Amino acid sequence: MSKSIKKKAILKSAESLFYNHGFHAVGMKRVIEEANVAGMTVYNHFTSKERLIEEVLKQCEIQYWNYLHASVEKNPRTPFLQIVKGHGKWMNEKGKNGCMFLRALEEYADTDNQIEAIVRNHKNDLFQYIESIALKQGLTQCDTIASQIMLLLEGATSSAEIFGPEKAEEQAIYMLESLLLSWRIM
Repeated sequence: MSKSIKKKAILKSAESLFYNHGFHAVGMKRVIEEANVAGMTVYNHFTSKERLIEEVLKQCEIQYWNYLHASVEKNPRTPFLQIVKGHGKWMNEKGKNGCMFLRALEEYADTDNQIEAIVRNHKNDLFQYIESIALKQGLTQCDTIASQIMLLLEGATSSAEIFGPEKAEEQAIYMLESLLLSWRIM
């Protein structure tokens, strides 16, 4: 197995383990076993568990943005709806158990690491992305619009754990339609 393939196996195993069991609950030994690699292989790629978590979060962020951008590019005339649909697809395929980013923040808040910064930057980048779309649409109060859509997305993610991702997406779209009417842009 090449170095690149081994690194991908480690990241895939770690992502699944961290997402399903929590960051603190999963040790490096379990990641090594799940990825079916030698311990030295893991430590050649990641100097610590925190570096591995950082890389997992960065990979998740790339994947998330791919879902959002693909959805918005599919129908750029309705970008807010496409953001919700892209987020819904993400929930259906990757986020049935809630938000990995917020879980990481929960477990690593107020500690000396980059994990908290990665999570906060991800959420801030999403806010700014939504705000920039509102601005391009010629809307006023773009920060309020971005805040409302962020709350809608975060609420849908939380609801996916309880009601399932399909129902959460359906309700998020319904709520967005109400917001669009209140902004008079439907």
